[in-house]
Amino acid sequence: MMLPAQYAWFEPVLIASIVVFIIDLVGNSFAFGNRTVGALVSAILFAIVFGSLVYFGYGNVSMSVTTTPSATAPAQTPK
Repeated sequence: MMLPAQYAWFEPVLIASIVVFIIDLVGNSFAFGNRTVGALVSAILFAIVFGSLVYFGYGNVSMSVTTTPSATAPAQTPK
């Protein structure tokens, strides 16, 4: 997706939302109109799909943080 750098977090959120929507549709189709069974089936399907995606390394979000020392911080002296 061609998103600016400050919105790079939005792509995995959008993909995850689509995956959860599809899982919920499948779970509700197996439930035969029962909400409790539909929620249970959706949760089980989500756990399987999400566990598989994490296990195989898909959906990683990596961020790097750089820090700069403050000008007012006391100097560290080696001991």
